[in-house]
Amino acid sequence: MTSDNSPPVAARHWRNWGGNQQSVAAEVLTPGSVDEVAAFVKEASATGQKVKAVGSGHSFTAIAVADDRRMLLHRLGELVEISGNLVTVQAGMPLHRLNRILAENGLAMPYLGDIDQQTVAGAISTGTHGSGRNHSTMASCVESLTLVTGSGLVQKIDSTSPLFPAARIGIGALGVLVEVTLRCVEAFTLLADERPLPLSEVLAGLDEQIASNDHLEFYWYPYTDRAQLKRNNRVPVSDRPLPRFRGWLDDELLANTVFQGVCRLGRVIPAAVPMISAISARALTARTYTGRSDQVFCTPRRVRFTEMEYEIPRECLPEVLSALPKIIDKLPFKVQFPVEVRFTGPDDAWLSHGYGRDSAYLAVHQFSGSQYEPYFRAFEAVCEPLGGRPHWGKLHYRDAESLRRAYPKFDDFLAARNELDPGRVFSNAYLDRVLGA
Repeated sequence: MTSDNSPPVAARHWRNWGGNQQSVAAEVLTPGSVDEVAAFVKEASATGQKVKAVGSGHSFTAIAVADDRRMLLHRLGELVEISGNLVTVQAGMPLHRLNRILAENGLAMPYLGDIDQQTVAGAISTGTHGSGRNHSTMASCVESLTLVTGSGLVQKIDSTSPLFPAARIGIGALGVLVEVTLRCVEAFTLLADERPLPLSEVLAGLDEQIASNDHLEFYWYPYTDRAQLKRNNRVPVSDRPLPRFRGWLDDELLANTVFQGVCRLGRVIPAAVPMISAISARALTARTYTGRSDQVFCTPRRVRFTEMEYEIPRECLPEVLSALPKIIDKLPFKVQFPVEVRFTGPDDAWLSHGYGRDSAYLAVHQFSGSQYEPYFRAFEAVCEPLGGRPHWGKLHYRDAESLRRAYPKFDDFLAARNELDPGRVFSNAYLDRVLGA
């Protein structure tokens, strides 16, 4: 079976956003309905083929790599229904479109990550998260979901189902997500306060800052003692909008155009990177403004990079932060990106990085095309013994044996996988590594 809207042969060649994963599919499927998704999966199941659904390509792992049949869900990106604060959408809808639809209807997601280019399915399935003491992953906003199982059965799963804790963060192993109902909130305004500070000052008051702010995160600049603290809090009105020129200057010119030039310079002249980092940290200026929640949470990211992100128990943050400068100083190359640190509350989805505990997330990055593996491996070696859990959409080197130790419900998830995809129609090399063949 082939889709009536099969893309040209060139579309069989796929590369992710970060440029570190690629594949050539034997066939590309572009279903336009749930029935078509089910028919494709049934055929694959009957013929022993594999199907891998692919979203926007914003994962850095090989989670979306498909060498057999790649399924694109861009034709399944429509609004299905709004009923009070429950919003049902097709799972191929990108987050930026979801946010716009919600705003038009006086609604919003209660929290978001810092980019809005992922599809709803991809964001939920990999455990996309923001920062905030009372929040966890976006999957915690899921009221129900509909997926196509490995036999081609269309199955709706909600909180009454024993499969619900597995299906909300399914990492593409349980089925093809086709529809999601999200529990939203009334539209709200955020007051953003962003300011450079000495790292020691940020850390000294961190527990109090986490407790007293709705959303808090910070960035540490390698080779310096400087950080940028970002706090977002709900306010009743947007009375201090960011001037258009300041927004363009900070978020487009400096954070994207200039930063990309600086990264290219640092790749050519590595010895200049510590000085560039110090200048960048000192050049930051404070800004305070109000805006629509999704427009404050999400910022444009046009400079390509590779990334590893680890969740650790919040009390372990000082140990990991103290290890990072030592790791970076020993590397045979320079680190050009700041380290991002965020915080969430406990989650109850079985494969959520924050399952059952207050979490700190640390993300390390490298400019696309630059060396990263020694850096990422050394960082992982610090986090893993602390019970650290890698973000499913970010690079890591863990396997099923080590992940079983980190996730109390790992074997329960595998049981759900056996029930929903016993023939492993949705498996690929990445899932074989992290879940077992």
